[in-house]
Amino acid sequence: MSNGRIPVHFNGETYQVPEGTSIVEVLGQIYVDEHGVLAATLNNHLVSLHTRLDGESSLQAVTAEHREGQEILRRTAAHMLQYLCQAHFPGMRLTVGQSLLGGYFYEVDSSEPVNLEAIASRLTTLLEELADAEISFRHSVVSVEAVSTRVDDPYGYRKGLLRAWASAVVHLISLDGFTDLQHGPYAPTTRHARGCRVIAYPPGLILLFPGSVITSPIPCGVDCRRLYEAYRETRDWNRLVGVTSVGDLNAASLEDRIPQVVLMAEALHEKKLAEIADTVAALGQTPRIVCVAGPSSSGKTTFVKRLAVQLQVNGLRPILVSLDDYYLDRQHCPRDEHGDFDFETIEALDRALIAEQVAALAVGRPVKVPRFDFVLGQRKGDGVEVQLRPQDVLVLEGIHALNPDLVPGVNPFRIFVSALTQLVIDERNRVFTSDARLLRRLVRDRRYRGTSAAETIERWPKVRAGEELWIFPHQERADAIFNSTLVYETTVLKPFAWRYLLEVPRSHPSRVRAYELLRFLDLFVPVFPDRIPANSVLREFIGGSGFEE
Repeated sequence: MSNGRIPVHFNGETYQVPEGTSIVEVLGQIYVDEHGVLAATLNNHLVSLHTRLDGESSLQAVTAEHREGQEILRRTAAHMLQYLCQAHFPGMRLTVGQSLLGGYFYEVDSSEPVNLEAIASRLTTLLEELADAEISFRHSVVSVEAVSTRVDDPYGYRKGLLRAWASAVVHLISLDGFTDLQHGPYAPTTRHARGCRVIAYPPGLILLFPGSVITSPIPCGVDCRRLYEAYRETRDWNRLVGVTSVGDLNAASLEDRIPQVVLMAEALHEKKLAEIADTVAALGQTPRIVCVAGPSSSGKTTFVKRLAVQLQVNGLRPILVSLDDYYLDRQHCPRDEHGDFDFETIEALDRALIAEQVAALAVGRPVKVPRFDFVLGQRKGDGVEVQLRPQDVLVLEGIHALNPDLVPGVNPFRIFVSALTQLVIDERNRVFTSDARLLRRLVRDRRYRGTSAAETIERWPKVRAGEELWIFPHQERADAIFNSTLVYETTVLKPFAWRYLLEVPRSHPSRVRAYELLRFLDLFVPVFPDRIPANSVLREFIGGSGFEE
């Protein structure tokens, strides 16, 4: 190693440090402790504090106040939970699942009957003690061949993952001898995860993170049971298809079994759509009004068009109305605290006109549904006349469609379109639903809307904040939940997303998120989209949809 010195830029100052100095040495242990530093960005790439510098570097500290810091804390707490489970409940295994109630749901696999309440209480106490112990996490790098001697792999998930591992080495993380593959930075010590709790959520447990107000037993009305049922259904579907982990999916790709996986996954979607359409047809009331909501990039547009086909199979005539056509003209659109147009709030819609027209349609009167020009930022033309007949179904689609304030006095059939990714990296590390949706949106907007990946990433926090405020609070009102996730989709999105993410300049702030996504995509074997059917939800994002006009 050279004895030269390199420039390091931090907090507006430039320091000359010896080449090979670690980030924690540059910042100083006292600074790290006083400011609660969890990791750092090195030239807009998120890295651990133990990372050594070998060239000119721009550093920014990452704390719990940052999104990246929150993810680090969750990753750290999840590792601590699994360590405690292995140490104190050797006959029980936890498998991570969906994010619920602001925490992580875990399936409990035990050879003997368990008292979930007692286990949750005990694990909470153990987490507190582990945080107080301030044990450091240890990092190491080993060859792929050496992983099996260092890491417990009861379900074979890691073996399947490493089968398609491109590098010759693997980064490991260890807590008091409990070792696993490292999928991103960890907090320096266990003390940073102080405040985590475990609660019973039959038939499993939920790991809650600091700041959660949920208590055990869970208060009535906030238990997210509908969401959990959708999660469980998709988990069972994945098992039926034979793909529950990234390693399983990669094996299907390498063994040319992806066409069968695609056929099964798409058939399960079609079956669920038919079931929902049958339920709507059996409602009996006239007129039938269906409201469809869901977060960004959940596939609402394709879902509605496929639902329309299934409704026609039932002898009904669907009339599709997008709430996007009810946006206020741009000059009347509300702005957020930064002065930007806030398209996520319900106040951006002409609520009075929506309520008036839906009430009129409900009693059989004709209305003229507006058409909105997003380029001009205003309505265009006189609209399209709509009137409901006995065999018609009015389908209202939009992010606010389940909000009870949108159509007061009307009792529609409510459908929530979600994108609950149930694929796991292994039993301890989950694939984030928000990452899957961001990849969908990133590919679609770059291919068809002229929006760069950097712009999409930059906008994403505002989109997520709007969803938390306006969309997710109403998902439990749904009469039906459709999970639009396809178990194979990341393998198909990868060739598109990989290129678009590489277009993000290294100097752009969005590079931090782009780098995280590139590392995530690195786990998957890419698949060409030629076998994806034209009516697939995925076609809404990669193109080639049979519903395109």
